[in-house]
Amino acid sequence: MVSAPKFQEEYSAKLPALALLITLGWRFLPPSEALALRGGKQSAVVLDTLLRTELKKRRFTFEGQDHALSDQAIERLVSHVTHPDFVSGLRDANEKMTTHLLFGIAITEFINGRKANPTIALIDWQNPQNNSFTFTEEYSVLRTDLTQTRRPDIVCFVNGIPLAVIEAKRPDGQPGKGPTVEAGISQSIRNQNKDEIPQLFAYSQLLLSITGHDGRYGTCGTPKKFWASWKEEDIPESRMETLKNTPLSGAQKDALFADRKPPARIWFEDWASRPLHVSDQDRLLIGLLSPQR
Repeated sequence: MVSAPKFQEEYSAKLPALALLITLGWRFLPPSEALALRGGKQSAVVLDTLLRTELKKRRFTFEGQDHALSDQAIERLVSHVTHPDFVSGLRDANEKMTTHLLFGIAITEFINGRKANPTIALIDWQNPQNNSFTFTEEYSVLRTDLTQTRRPDIVCFVNGIPLAVIEAKRPDGQPGKGPTVEAGISQSIRNQNKDEIPQLFAYSQLLLSITGHDGRYGTCGTPKKFWASWKEEDIPESRMETLKNTPLSGAQKDALFADRKPPARIWFEDWASRPLHVSDQDRLLIGLLSPQR
């Protein structure tokens, strides 16, 4: 029997987005695992355990030989990344962090008593497969006023650094209110305020608001009126349909539904068993969050 449509954001927007991200090549982290990877601290937003793991893979050349980073250098890099400079506000902090993401961070190492100053990449832009792509849901972050937490619906990390924040809303709005995609945009803009969770947005490169059938994107500081739809020019619609209809493995579903009640998985199995049409939400996620991009 075909299940009746569900309009809660969990079913209409969020679960389809989570499944598509897995298909695109992102690894799902249950919220408990994501919390452990940031040292159990809701005030932290970088998965510093993952970041350390990735930095241990980095090599630099000095006097014709390749060298691994010392433990001290890795800790200095992690400290630099996890303490963004908010002296001049969020926008400036985001610009500085974006520069580090693009061009790396210069460090000092001593090799056999000689001083080396390599620049270490936080992201391997030439080889996407050399990076860690993970995401989680309900990412609880402590507000700067320490009064309560905010929980963005989905956060995507590259090498443990939160590069994309997604708010999922139900498609059917309340009477007298605007489109729900705008509610997600407003929530993202509010969360950037200095008494909210601006520390998360010091790293963000993409902010998305999705509703199951619709989606918009912006960046740190983008006013609501400039959030836009995504117009894909290179990925064929047939490829998107294939991605949308690619089934998850048993292990992937086990991870996704480990903390959910059984009815959610029953609904998902039924929903995923039927031909699925590509929505504007799917086009947005595929166009912007395919790992190679």
